[in-house]
Amino acid sequence: MNLGMYIERSARFWPDRPAVLFRDRALTYAALERRSNQLAHALLKLGLQRGDRVAVVSPNRPEIVELECALYKVGLVKVALNARLAPQELADALANAEPLACLAGPEHRSMVQSSLAAAPTVRHLIGFDVAGEATGESAWLDYEQVLAQAPAAHIHIEMRADELAVLHYTSGSTGKLKAAMQTVGNRMASLRKVIMGRMHADTSDVLALCGPITHASGMFIQPMLYQGATILLLERFQPAEFLAMIEKYQVTMCFAVPAMIHALLAEPTVHTRDLSSLRLVSYGAAPMSPARIREAWQVLGPVLAQGYGAGETTGGVVGLGIADHARAIAGERPELLMSCGRPFCESEVQVLDDEGRPVQGDAIGEICVRGPDVFAGYWREPGLSAEAVDAAGWVHTGDLARVDREGYIYIVDRKKDMLVSGGFNVYPSEVEKVLAQHPAIYEVCVIGVPDPHWGEAVKAVAVLRQGAIATADEVIAFCRGQLADFKRPRSVDFVDQLPKNNNGKLSRKDVRETYWRGHERRVN
Repeated sequence: MNLGMYIERSARFWPDRPAVLFRDRALTYAALERRSNQLAHALLKLGLQRGDRVAVVSPNRPEIVELECALYKVGLVKVALNARLAPQELADALANAEPLACLAGPEHRSMVQSSLAAAPTVRHLIGFDVAGEATGESAWLDYEQVLAQAPAAHIHIEMRADELAVLHYTSGSTGKLKAAMQTVGNRMASLRKVIMGRMHADTSDVLALCGPITHASGMFIQPMLYQGATILLLERFQPAEFLAMIEKYQVTMCFAVPAMIHALLAEPTVHTRDLSSLRLVSYGAAPMSPARIREAWQVLGPVLAQGYGAGETTGGVVGLGIADHARAIAGERPELLMSCGRPFCESEVQVLDDEGRPVQGDAIGEICVRGPDVFAGYWREPGLSAEAVDAAGWVHTGDLARVDREGYIYIVDRKKDMLVSGGFNVYPSEVEKVLAQHPAIYEVCVIGVPDPHWGEAVKAVAVLRQGAIATADEVIAFCRGQLADFKRPRSVDFVDQLPKNNNGKLSRKDVRETYWRGHERRVN
């Protein structure tokens, strides 16, 4: 088995079709096959061997796609690092992964260079847009010259399902660096579930990706290339530009996190651009409120589908499809908009209680996954790996949920996000879903803050819509009748924006830190 072999097949089937569009330039399937072969041969010539790690840190660009294909072909391990990492985070990741080679663009070369003292294993530096320059003591090889000096003959080796393919560094919320080990078998399972699921495609499809393809967005690259579709790659997410690209290239599918959809809804040109080519807007990586889903359905059309998964499950394992959304919005089962959907992968997905038994009714358990999607543990973290995957093979996601009579899963919250106020458990996302329906609120984060009487008091930290006005008392009153009194916010702070982590997700940890600074413990 080898994922890279399918690039050669796609190049035979559709040699002149664009595999990747970037800055109005097309990389055809034939060119992708040729260039990934050249890179694979070049890396082997540099002395890299099967199982060695290769890091890349860069904003989105086609060379990342070429690199991924090359690494798969010759059994090298991809270490794709978020382009928004701080210098110390990058140094820590390189030190942890111990790659033998690192590729970077002009935006990150000096940062990589500064990290080499912490990452002595890095022997080869390959730069995009280098043009023969040298930085410090270590010369950067020019990516284009590296390819030009290597043969273009097809190459791929047979791989075992249990061999390591990717180190996926997770954003996490604890601050501890960790990399999910995804195997060749995991990535093959991911390929199967995507092409058999909501992103079944053909050569007429164009998938727009504007999130970092080093992370969640990148999970769709190989499935699209397998099917002969075109990937429209954008360097970054800019709402007006994104909408213009949908119209210009007749984009049929895209993947976005909820924050991106919020921004699209606030962009005036969303009402004037021709978005009729869209047949799927897949969203995930964070929950979206039912109120915002209904708004997106009205503006973007009946094209929304949600996916739930993690690096530990090699992408999505639960989905709420377009038909599920339509069913909810039509009024048949409106509560489905609060669900992340039903399992669609090969793996088992269960919501288990503390004794490992499936929960029913209103009982709350933890979402657990077992099967070919489950990762091989955390890189060089046996303790963390043992905590994540139990003796029966279940990976414990840390997400608390309940299951309804039709098998739809409803996430209540993360285990670590739960707060205790007056002896009662309060799940922030439940409160946030209510507050998101307030007409003046654009975005909100609910946390527990120290309280001498209640232990923790519920606080809402909110961003108002542009031009909107609201008071704390009004927001608290809005929750009456929708939330039990112990769940309602006891205070509301208004801010200009909420902090996000490197993947664009709300950083609840950073919101809490403001209120817990100076306290020895983060529970009260």
